[in-house]
Amino acid sequence: MKKRLFLGIFLIGLIGMASACGAGNKKEVSKDKLQIMTSFYPMYDFTKHIVGDEAEVSLLISAGTEAHDYEPSAKDMKKIQDSDAFVYNNENMETWVPAMAETLKEGKVKVIKATEKMELLPGDEEDHHHEHKEGDEHDHDHEGEEEHHHSEEEHGHSHAFDPHVWLAPSLAIKEVKEISEQLIKQFPDKKEVFTKNTEAYIKELEELDKAYKETFSTAKQKNFVTQHAAFGYLASEYGLKQVPIAGLSPDQEPSAAKLAELKKYVDENNIQYIYFESNASDAVAKTLAKETKVELLVLNTLEGVSDKDMKAGKNYVSIMTENLEALSKTTEMK
Repeated sequence: MKKRLFLGIFLIGLIGMASACGAGNKKEVSKDKLQIMTSFYPMYDFTKHIVGDEAEVSLLISAGTEAHDYEPSAKDMKKIQDSDAFVYNNENMETWVPAMAETLKEGKVKVIKATEKMELLPGDEEDHHHEHKEGDEHDHDHEGEEEHHHSEEEHGHSHAFDPHVWLAPSLAIKEVKEISEQLIKQFPDKKEVFTKNTEAYIKELEELDKAYKETFSTAKQKNFVTQHAAFGYLASEYGLKQVPIAGLSPDQEPSAAKLAELKKYVDENNIQYIYFESNASDAVAKTLAKETKVELLVLNTLEGVSDKDMKAGKNYVSIMTENLEALSKTTEMK
């Protein structure tokens, strides 16, 4: 009896060990999958479409965090260092990246910059007011426009350059291609899958770009007023003019002088909508709507897409389609 009991316990032990080994193997398989860390939402969504099921893609800057003001904690730095690759937009958005150069090197992390070969617009708001004149030929290729743009390499990295490249679908296509090319260069064994996924996603983005071009090619009103001067690339690419409410943060009440200036502009240009971020203070929005007698609409910068929206299936294409619908309310006005 004792022998049978001992044998039973021994067999249970063996089964337990086998199960543990099996679980360990599963964990190892998961570890074998590429681990890619991305800085903020657009980089996350672009990368996920490129890699598909070939990698685990993580989002560093969580929803509700202001991407411009974010600074990585020691825990965040460890997450990046433990990744196989780190995808970010550029140093004008993720200003903390240059300081992490040694950390990334020590961790042998493949660093991928989405705007590597692109020219950036000056960050000065005056330069955001670029408007295409009738008859101007614009090929939507910023790589050779040295007379209009300044390269990051030539002038260094600072807030002097506008980082919001992703908000123009035509340029988002270039970012996706750049991320894909760099990922394939670093992980050549994934070339076939990454290439196939990229081509499929580019088709989606080209449809989005086409919708923007068709909508704004017949714009009756090209000026749009925005609280966040983030849409300079969108305006430049599609022949519009962004008029930012300078110095007004989402929670900052406008001064009497600013309200008077804005009201005058709104009246003179027949503006009926002012565009705000989704996180703008209700008090600020109500004040502006009351004083200028215009409607407040949201333009999403995608800098911090909420968990709720992500769970609901919203992504870059769907949110940019919503932005197009919101902007067209202004551009279709006489």
